[in-house]
Amino acid sequence: MNILAVESSCDETAVAVVRDGRTVLTDCISSQVALHREYGGVVPEIASRKHIEAIYGLADQALETAGLTRNEIDAIAVTYAPGLIGAVLVGVNFAKAAALAMGKPLIPVHHIRGHIAANYLAFPELKPPFLCLVVSGGHTMFVDVKDYTQMEILGTTLDDAAGESFDKVGRVLGMPYPGGAALDKAAQLGDDTKYPLPRSRPGENPFDMSFSGLKTATLNLIHHAEQVGEELDIPSLCASFSAAVSDTLIPRVVMAMEKTGYRTVAVAGGVAANSRIRQDLMKAMEPLGAKVYLPPLSLCGDNAAMIGAQAYYEYLAGNLADMSLNAYATKSILGEAL
Repeated sequence: MNILAVESSCDETAVAVVRDGRTVLTDCISSQVALHREYGGVVPEIASRKHIEAIYGLADQALETAGLTRNEIDAIAVTYAPGLIGAVLVGVNFAKAAALAMGKPLIPVHHIRGHIAANYLAFPELKPPFLCLVVSGGHTMFVDVKDYTQMEILGTTLDDAAGESFDKVGRVLGMPYPGGAALDKAAQLGDDTKYPLPRSRPGENPFDMSFSGLKTATLNLIHHAEQVGEELDIPSLCASFSAAVSDTLIPRVVMAMEKTGYRTVAVAGGVAANSRIRQDLMKAMEPLGAKVYLPPLSLCGDNAAMIGAQAYYEYLAGNLADMSLNAYATKSILGEAL
């Protein structure tokens, strides 16, 4: 089954063709990173306009690269939530028009489910059930992936996402957008014990997290140093911050493994590229004899191939949409309104 998939939830316009949920025939991406770097972050209105400019050409390019005609496409898939609402609307409207014009089924895909499915592309042997640590710019959660379309959220951040915190600290330190990637690179040269930073323990659910306190403490430290003329050890501050985020995530992964009884864990989302988190997770899972799936860096960020992968299983489960499909800025991975 050949699925033409569309992703436009933030600042990457992407169109891919995926076969049977596991094989990527092509994955075309038009990045806006250089454009938004000038502003230190994504400007929603600009992102939406650039999606409109790029999406039609990318679709034609995807078909040409895959060596397929429109008649050889079996379904159209699209990210319908969550994301920047204007950006998501561009993708949804394009997919609806394509499905209507081509007479093909329309498959709505939740963006975070797509991130989880990126692992199916990298690891053909991976099958549910397994635990997934989702760490992206807008979401941080532990997901019990019971089946391809049946999931349970064990815990989530109560405020800021890990990725948003990385990017904000990186931006305040004057690092280029996206700040998280630059911060990770700097952290590899620093001492992670030099700056003591808080670790959160919020709420009654031991799997829930909070990153706002850590982010605020780090920003206050930076601003105080500026006010008193103190020179910061930037690599060590980045290393200390990265360690605090990892110390918030990894012990909860261990607890979640104990709760579910799984011995398979996958990581998904842009922050899955963070070297400290990858390293600490591998180290923590070794005594448990657990199998760890870390997607290649090319599949950590937003792409349409992951949407096409998850779409295949949504299709098999009968989760289709009609022309009334709308876009949503926020929606639970379980499909519930927020």
